[in-house]
Amino acid sequence: MLRRLLIPAFLFLLLGSVASAQEFVRMDADARPSTMPDFSLNKPLPVIAPEIALQSFLRHTAEQNEKLVGYSDETTVTAELPDTKQRGEYQLERIYTAQPKSLAFSNAHFTGDGFVKTNIITRLLQSEVDHVEKADPEDTAIDFKNYKFYYKGMENIGGRELHVFQVKPRRKNAGLFKGKFYLDVHTASLRRMEGTLAKSPSFFVKSLEFTQEFDDVDGFTFPTTLRSSAKARIIGRTLVGVVHRAYKVRTASPTESVAGNQQAMK
Repeated sequence: MLRRLLIPAFLFLLLGSVASAQEFVRMDADARPSTMPDFSLNKPLPVIAPEIALQSFLRHTAEQNEKLVGYSDETTVTAELPDTKQRGEYQLERIYTAQPKSLAFSNAHFTGDGFVKTNIITRLLQSEVDHVEKADPEDTAIDFKNYKFYYKGMENIGGRELHVFQVKPRRKNAGLFKGKFYLDVHTASLRRMEGTLAKSPSFFVKSLEFTQEFDDVDGFTFPTTLRSSAKARIIGRTLVGVVHRAYKVRTASPTESVAGNQQAMK
């Protein structure tokens, strides 16, 4: 992900250095430990304080944006209209390039209902392309300019301990959301987002709820799954699921990173 989040399509996302408190024991120069030190690989990692985790998460956003040249992944998109029992599935390869910003699809294979293909999945993919290539990332960034943050404690999801932050958009703009996001308590990496859109992306969409999972690949954070449920005029309830896998990451060389920083400062 990049530095920014895409709502609802697949959210390019976010994320730095983590300051963690360590306890030191002062020993006499001639002192010898009575037992061997514990180098067990099963020792639990230290828990990062929530405010430091949030700062690290935001800092990592900028670092990922600077270093990520592009990536590709294998994506499966499914859509279903429960009221009419129509369903479709698209399998394709997504190819993202940072400079100039572009998103393309290749090796696409569709099975299922033609109406679902044309009116749901194809429009969803096109909205993602438009967001990547035309939208200003500053308008949808998860930062203090766009959101208010409230810490809600820790929660265990899927065996992972996570810091939970509630976010409220400062404006009802397209691309912003109201809900929660979850950071790993040990690494401050983004693991989950859920909520509703601050503003409907279309007159035909009355409401939309989503849940998105993330994981780290080669030091970068990317979405792995997306589940959304929308209430739409005319066609009724719409369920969409997205699965990403087999990420291949392209990173910037030191020279490219410096050049990019200099260009951004102009």
